[in-house]
Amino acid sequence: MARKVYQAIIDRPIGYQDSFGNRYPINYGYIPNLFAEDGEEQDVYIVSEKVREPLEYFEGELVAVIHRQDDVEDKWVLTLSSEIVTLEDIKEKTYFLEQYFDSTIELL
Repeated sequence: MARKVYQAIIDRPIGYQDSFGNRYPINYGYIPNLFAEDGEEQDVYIVSEKVREPLEYFEGELVAVIHRQDDVEDKWVLTLSSEIVTLEDIKEKTYFLEQYFDSTIELL
């Protein structure tokens, strides 16, 4: 079964540092005009072994949803259509932020 492909705008590229001092080891952005539970555009992590440089845009497949039990929104995980990522890959790559939340990962 084919997974859905989305185009994301990357507003926190690899190397970005937020106001809490978190440095982003992966690209992070949002899907324009697709709104999440918090009323903002849907946030996405870009998890990929092949993408190692800061990006402005990304097109990839939705491979997982991170459900945050203690937040009002879920985070989506995109990767290249030619790539397979595991639950462990996602946990490892998103830990820099997800360590602060009670979350579970649903692979699609």
